Parts: sequence; structure tokens; C-alpha cells
Amino acid sequence: MTTTPTSRPRKQEAEPASPEVTEVAPNVLRLQLPVQFTGLRHVNTYALEDERGVALVDPGMPGPQSFRALKERLTAAGIPLKRVHTVIVTHSHPDHFGGAGILRKETGAEVIAHSSFRTWFDPDEDEGLDNEPSPPPRKPWDRTTPWGGQHPQPPLKMRLLFRLRNLARRRFPTPSPTRRVEDADVIRLAGREWVAMHTPGHTNDHLCLFDPAEGVLLSGDHVLPTITPHIAGTGGADALNRFFESLERVGELDGVRQVLPAHGHPFTDVAGRTKDIRRHHEERLATLKNASLGLGRPATVAELSQHLFQPRSWGPMADSETFAHLEHLRLAGEAERIDAEAGSTELRYLVTG
Repeated sequence: MTTTPTSRPRKQEAEPASPEVTEVAPNVLRLQLPVQFTGLRHVNTYALEDERGVALVDPGMPGPQSFRALKERLTAAGIPLKRVHTVIVTHSHPDHFGGAGILRKETGAEVIAHSSFRTWFDPDEDEGLDNEPSPPPRKPWDRTTPWGGQHPQPPLKMRLLFRLRNLARRRFPTPSPTRRVEDADVIRLAGREWVAMHTPGHTNDHLCLFDPAEGVLLSGDHVLPTITPHIAGTGGADALNRFFESLERVGELDGVRQVLPAHGHPFTDVAGRTKDIRRHHEERLATLKNASLGLGRPATVAELSQHLFQPRSWGPMADSETFAHLEHLRLAGEAERIDAEAGSTELRYLVTG
């Protein structure tokens, strides 16, 4: 996640997880679970109640601490663990998919994600939760990035779990979705129908769910109340433009009365917030143009990223988002991509328009 560089009060998304369970929409409870990512201290898990029990959206990080907190919140809400019949994962980041595998193991719950869902831990070939573990897959953060720099990597605890993959899969298995949905598919949750919306940008597989009957949007990380989602440079051709398109689509939804984000508090003005988020990224594009023109020469992604981010944020994540913005400019005919120089693997960019 990225924040604007100006000094402001602490963002909603940085508030510590509260044990309080609140009803935020008809038959929808908000449960906050602890996370320790940069700029994030909680993830919202939503419990959608119906006659069968509950469906849980984004059940937190892998590992015993998060799972213990989830069980404590469910107990406070009067929901036995065995009543969990479905898990919905909005996208392939560990603070969202982490608890899905153990819930599947403990309760037999159906696991729903977008058709393109895939985690860092997945092997090269698909396998079910009950299959024997295959050899560990190649770690994606060891691969060369499209821009030639260091690949963003998960937090240290996630990397340690990766190294101990066989043990981790027995105790906290990573999820293999039992149902993969496409855009516009309908899912029945909380006693009513929700429309699946594929919203790529933050990740390729990001999924929002919209309930037109009550005007409720489960927005995941696609639309957050006070920070902007990270746009990964590894997200394919013009990930930023795909994000803009899906952001506009969500902002134009008719009848949204309540937005339930994965971090921060519920809010109501989805149209205004999507415009704010787009404006933030357009400001970044302008900053990159000015930085490149000011240098007057081709520059690496890492060098240009230092014009977008504060020093505390410099590194692979900042480089990844900078690359996404540079590729957007290049594909719009406003920048030139120059091959790596001899003895280097890093691409360079020069604004031309």
C-alpha cells in the first residue's frame, strides 16, 4: 500500500485490530484481525450470516495468532467454528487468503476466489488440499523482474513459512479454491444474491462483491477509505490502466449505500473515493514526467521511484509501482523504454511527451 508523502494523522488502515464485533450491513458482521504490514495493522473479515451458518470474507493471515483471533471474534459473535460453510478470498495476498486453508481443513468450507487466483505458495501444477505436497515451487521473489531490479517479496514470516512449506501446509495449508468465479457470476450469501466483479489492478485476481438488494459493496483492497492500493508492476501489460478501468466501473455502480473495505472503516461515497484514488495516481504520473524531464536523461526504475516515495519506502515495492506507472506512460506514447546497458539488467525510461 502507498500513502501520500504529506504529514497527516494516522490512516484508518493503520489502526490496531479491535476485538469488537459490529453489524455493518444486514446479516453482515465486521471482525478485525491483526496484521503487521507496512501501513496496515488490521484486516476486516466479514461474516455473512444465513440459514446455513456463515460465510467469511478474507479470513486473515496464516498462522496460529491470526486463527486464534478469528476464533475469539467468532465466539464473541456467538458463531461456532463449525458453522462456517464458505470462505471468500478477494485476492492473493496473505492477509486475505491466509486463514482459508485451515478453515477448509477444520470445517470443510467451500473456498471461493476469482478464476485467476494463485498464491506465492502454489506449485507449478494445480493440486487439491488433500493431495500430497509436491516439491516446493520456485520462489517468485527470486525471479528477475520485468524492470531488472529486485522482486518484491512477502514479509519474513511468510518467507520462513515458504521454506518450511511441507510443515506449514500440514498446519496451515494454503488455499486451493473449490469454486473459481468469473466476472458477473452470482453468489448467494447472507440470504441474498451478490454479483462477482473482477477488478484487476492491485492484483490480477482481485474480486469485489456487490449486493444490489441492500446496496452493499465488499471492496477488498480495490477501494480503501484513506490509502491507495499498491499497483504492482508484475501485474501484466498496463496494470495501471486495468486498475483505472475497474475503478471507474466500481465508481459508477448504481445504488451503493455501504462500502465494506478490507482495511479501515466502512464508508458510503464510493464514487467520490474512486475519483480521489484515480487523482492520486494521476498526480504520480505527473511527478514521474517532471522527474524524468528534470533529469534530462534515461533513468532506472529505482532512480525514478525515489521521486515518488519517501526514503522509508524505497525498495522493491516502490520500484514495482513506479514500473507500473512508467509502463502506462510508455504505452500511452509518453515515455520511451531503453534496454539495459552492458553489464546491467535494469531498464531505463525517458519521458518523451
